[in-house]
Amino acid sequence: MSVPSGFKLGSYEILGLLGAGGMGQVYRARDTRLGRVVAIKVLPDDLTKDPDRVERFDREARILASLNHPNIATIHGIEDGDGGCALVMELVEGQTLDDRLARASKERRLPVAEALAIARQIADALDAAHEKGIVHRDLKPANVMITTTGAVKLLDFGIAKTLRTPSSIEATNATLRGELTEQSGRLLGTAPYMSPEQARGVSADKRADVWAFGCVLYEMLAGRRAFEGETQTDLLAAILQREPDWSALPAATPPSIQRRVRRCLG
Repeated sequence: MSVPSGFKLGSYEILGLLGAGGMGQVYRARDTRLGRVVAIKVLPDDLTKDPDRVERFDREARILASLNHPNIATIHGIEDGDGGCALVMELVEGQTLDDRLARASKERRLPVAEALAIARQIADALDAAHEKGIVHRDLKPANVMITTTGAVKLLDFGIAKTLRTPSSIEATNATLRGELTEQSGRLLGTAPYMSPEQARGVSADKRADVWAFGCVLYEMLAGRRAFEGETQTDLLAAILQREPDWSALPAATPPSIQRRVRRCLG
């Protein structure tokens, strides 16, 4: 159920819906106390009765709070009210990479220089997350925002996980230790960008983000997805059994970049 414009959640006034997904709706809102416009991700009241959803929502907030990087959207805080739980985040003005690809050309292909500039910033964001022991697990064009100045922001850490390694965030933030347990056979992610491990429903580490990065870079350069199928079963089979059509990469793609994409999807 959508939150109407004008609704007050703490000191935030809802201005309008920005988007919706499995983990809630995202709204443009005004911070009436500080006089700024923010994005608010709301977990509706009916979903607050689902412990799994609440734990994932809380975990996303803590993960975002642990990250401080120019290519990752910033979290300002958490609000609880009659409208449900909410994450208050930086409002990133611009367009998603998915929208940019749709507007690029008939082939959905970006110029090589532009694709590489976007890819570098995505890679920087992933590197920062991985250094904290965080795996995004849902990298896709719809979760990459391009601002009006050309800066890239990685969004939606709703199904991110933390890795239990000495360099992980766990070493500095004990509150993340209550991480959800992955169940074998449960698919997490978006099918066209899933790594083989995710497609099999088994635990995935940062290599899943590397694979998804390869899929996104391939799509920006080739104008088509690296893996396709008429049904989800066909798509997952393609991920597990086939290679992308490497001939679809434009001739202008530097050999070093072609090797990088192949390595990501190898």
